[in-house]
Amino acid sequence: MNFDSENITRKSLLLASVPRAAQDKILATAREREMERGATIFLQGERASSVYIVVEGWVKLYRIAPSGAEAVVGVFTRGHSFGEAVAFTHDTYPVSAECATDCRLVRVDTEAILRLIREEPGLSLALLAATFAHLHRLVAQIEQLKAQTGAQRVAEFLLELAPCGEGRCEVTLPYDKVLIAGRLGMKPESLSRAFAKLRDYGVTVKQNLAEIEEIAVLRDYAEEDPAAAWAKG
Repeated sequence: MNFDSENITRKSLLLASVPRAAQDKILATAREREMERGATIFLQGERASSVYIVVEGWVKLYRIAPSGAEAVVGVFTRGHSFGEAVAFTHDTYPVSAECATDCRLVRVDTEAILRLIREEPGLSLALLAATFAHLHRLVAQIEQLKAQTGAQRVAEFLLELAPCGEGRCEVTLPYDKVLIAGRLGMKPESLSRAFAKLRDYGVTVKQNLAEIEEIAVLRDYAEEDPAAAWAKG
């Protein structure tokens, strides 16, 4: 694992709250993998045995409905982790995971983490933070679907991915806009209209790059009362 991969892994949602010494022990068992677009990481129903951290690229989690339709449950990119909750309980994966682009992932064997927790019980509290953060994110997604306009949801999505907290910023998007639409509960044509709407708030999209003129302006719009946002179209 090179320095960049290690740095991203240490700052990931999974390990950010873990003491450095414990991080070292976990990373000693971790393995980095390069996977091509469309590659399956795990399938729904498989026994959960690993947690993954995205170093580069995009990963989608999805379920296949009885009708055969694909429902995107979540998308993850650089620094995001996934698979914690079920892996720590030896449950089965409730979703499938696939590389939406070429990816570089760090795979952490959960047995190594559980062994470390048994040696250092206090570590469990730090790792629980990652599971709680995923739950908080899921609740926020439900709130977005019910209480925000489509354009506000896209604005929130861009803010979540923005590497800077203020001023001008650039956000790299997956080429597959269908993936973003599925994550936000929208149709691709609705996503296009939302991006057009966000031009009024300083967002310009060119291929897979979204340029945000001012983070604060976009954040104010995302947090605006939904009734007011709907009234503006």
